[in-house]
Amino acid sequence: MSTTPMIASVTTGDLRPAPIEPSWIHEGMPIARNTMLSRSADRLAWTLVWDCTAGKFEWHYDIDETIHFLEGSATISDGINPAKTFVAGDVLFIPRGAVCHWHVESYVRKVAFCRQTQPKYLALALRAFNKVKKLLRRKSAPTVGGGLLEAA
Repeated sequence: MSTTPMIASVTTGDLRPAPIEPSWIHEGMPIARNTMLSRSADRLAWTLVWDCTAGKFEWHYDIDETIHFLEGSATISDGINPAKTFVAGDVLFIPRGAVCHWHVESYVRKVAFCRQTQPKYLALALRAFNKVKKLLRRKSAPTVGGGLLEAA
């Protein structure tokens, strides 16, 4: 049983300026803002709220990002698939390495679930370590019917 408390955040908090890289902006003067909602203990995953005003820009992803759109809309293209318009309630996954073209007609607000990816060899080693740890826990746990948890 975990003794770590849950952390709750609201998506309506104060947002701070988070300017888009000027060379990525293709049209308009989009103003972006964000605020951090949570961060994992290993600092490899975090959640934030982000919003942006009208404009066209590209975004270069150096992380995996899962987006849940809260308000407004954005038409997004990855240069491979046809552009698609995302609205409140839609969910989108964008992998690290992608370059997406965003067109925000008036306003968009999203929750972003971000994850810094690890090299494959490190991810495999971590999975193997966790599997061994889980097996060791099972072997050391008391068993029902094995005499350890029998009623007196």
